[in-house]
Amino acid sequence: MLRIKLVKSGIGYTVKTKRTLSALGFKKLQEVVEHEDTPIIRGMLDKVSHLVEIESALEEK
Repeated sequence: MLRIKLVKSGIGYTVKTKRTLSALGFKKLQEVVEHEDTPIIRGMLDKVSHLVEIESALEEK
């Protein structure tokens, strides 16, 4: 599980970058979302790595 935080706005970046942020579930700055660690999510994060902070989220059982 990955915990991803949007730390920089997508304003001024390409439409493709903004759509990637939207696909990851971001609506506001400083928002935190959680996703499974899959190759698809990792590819999206590579494209917007300059706008987000990524940390591993340990699942509590």
